[in-house]
Amino acid sequence: MKAAAFEYVRAASLPEALREFGDSSIAAKPISGSQSMGPMLNLRLARPPRVVDVSRVDELRSVTAVGDMVRIGAAITHAEIEDGKYELLRNGFMQYVASGIAYRAIRNRGTMGGSLAHADPAADWPLALATLDARIELVKTSGRRQVRASEFMLGAFTTLLEEGEIISAIFVPKIGVTLRWGYYKLCRKTGEFPHASASAAFDAQTGLARIVVGALDGPPTALDEFARSIAKHGPSAATAEAIATGVASVMPNADAIDRSMHEAAVERCLAQAFGSARG
Repeated sequence: MKAAAFEYVRAASLPEALREFGDSSIAAKPISGSQSMGPMLNLRLARPPRVVDVSRVDELRSVTAVGDMVRIGAAITHAEIEDGKYELLRNGFMQYVASGIAYRAIRNRGTMGGSLAHADPAADWPLALATLDARIELVKTSGRRQVRASEFMLGAFTTLLEEGEIISAIFVPKIGVTLRWGYYKLCRKTGEFPHASASAAFDAQTGLARIVVGALDGPPTALDEFARSIAKHGPSAATAEAIATGVASVMPNADAIDRSMHEAAVERCLAQAFGSARG
């Protein structure tokens, strides 16, 4: 199937793009890497009258330090992070996550902002960024706002994005040498979306203690009480019973097989986190 007819516009600047999205009579949609929107257009699941290409907008294509945060433009590709193009993102965790997203051909074009906006429950960036307690910057003609990555996704393919609003950047805390992290997902075939995933980050210096479960029916969900227990008592608190209890709390209606896969993902991401210090 081919896409329904639409008008294509390549934005040269962010204000130009926002003018397109702010015109309610047009209902334009943004596109950058086209790894999510492209298939939706071809399947006619999305039929916007106008598509605005933001892949060359400078403000969406930079990585900079802002205080104790790293600002990542929404149009930065997975491959650019994987390849260590930006020094500020050569921190192990970000590169590790980026390198496991789908296939290299998709990573070459797919963007962080596009992945977040698409909001697939099994996607990597919603899980990883919720683990780091990152912030997502949203912008429209009337101004900007920031929301926590853990609150941005409301449900499967549903986000806090308002009409005329796009993701402009992601703010990630600078990762120090004391951070211990783990990221694990179970895929039946390399490159496919996982059936279970989990991510963890602990930093005694900053007080960060997060364990987040992904590939659920809805948004990634944090196991806050379990994470606090590990931060207080150490890895010995990550017993099989504690893991099972935590997983059951976020997927109470799942069958035994689904729960066991998610338990395995949590166990393995914690083993990765505490097997060695990650910097």
